[in-house]
Amino acid sequence: MTSDVRVEKAQRFGKLHDGSMLLALPNVWEVAGARIFEEAGFEAIGTTSRGVAASMGYPDGEAMSRDEMLEVVARIVNGVSIPVSADMEAGYGETPEEVAKTGAGVLSAGAVGINIEDGRNIVGERKSAELRDQSLQIEKIQALREVASSEGVPLVINARTDAYWLEVGDPAKRLDLAIDRGNAYRQAGADCVFVPGVTDAETIAKLVQGIDGPINILAVKDSPSLPELQDLGVARVSVGSGPYRATLALLTAIGNELKQVGTYTSFTESALRYGELIHALTREGEEHIDYPSE
Repeated sequence: MTSDVRVEKAQRFGKLHDGSMLLALPNVWEVAGARIFEEAGFEAIGTTSRGVAASMGYPDGEAMSRDEMLEVVARIVNGVSIPVSADMEAGYGETPEEVAKTGAGVLSAGAVGINIEDGRNIVGERKSAELRDQSLQIEKIQALREVASSEGVPLVINARTDAYWLEVGDPAKRLDLAIDRGNAYRQAGADCVFVPGVTDAETIAKLVQGIDGPINILAVKDSPSLPELQDLGVARVSVGSGPYRATLALLTAIGNELKQVGTYTSFTESALRYGELIHALTREGEEHIDYPSE
């Protein structure tokens, strides 16, 4: 990818956060899914770190190496023409210098956005979870901005605070905590603030009002609809690992049907035809070619 193309994609992605229209950002873990979402008309996509890691046999929480994660990001970027934002968990480093290397890797992979979170991901131990030091998190965001500036690319930094996601601290103080962190990250150079774990309209509205900049919400079962979120002033909505987990649920149903019933309807009634799969992978061929085994 040429520098000019990367800059144009970054600028285009940044403009999608201006609030004029809600940015619905699907999250993917491999190339075929990325192309399917692009064909559906989405203007940009993001990766899901949990989905990528799990698909490679790793747990979440940077168990997968930075290089392995970036290799998947690069494959996805090269598979589509729309902007891609890379979910890089906590930045793969406890120092600004290490996080800067991650930012450089993201740009080298061709992605034009990055997610960086402030929560310590303690799997299965949410009650003892905590947020990283705010001052250090600010330095990490500043380091990402400096790397992007040095390469002349307006990298879209989506700074995530896990105050709600990890249920940190006193629930009565959680809103103020998220707002304080969000504004601090914005001042450090973040373009957008991601607050997963919030589903009620009243709290979302208060976050929008309290944080000086675009807000990203994670869509889950009880979240308001996209039109409702737009009315609340939300700029960006992600789906995270939801599509990946839904895919695993389908595989579970397929396995149970094959093993326990001996029939195939769980996949034969909804599977893409071979021609559609070829088209999704290569953009070539016909979508409705009949194959003998279909």
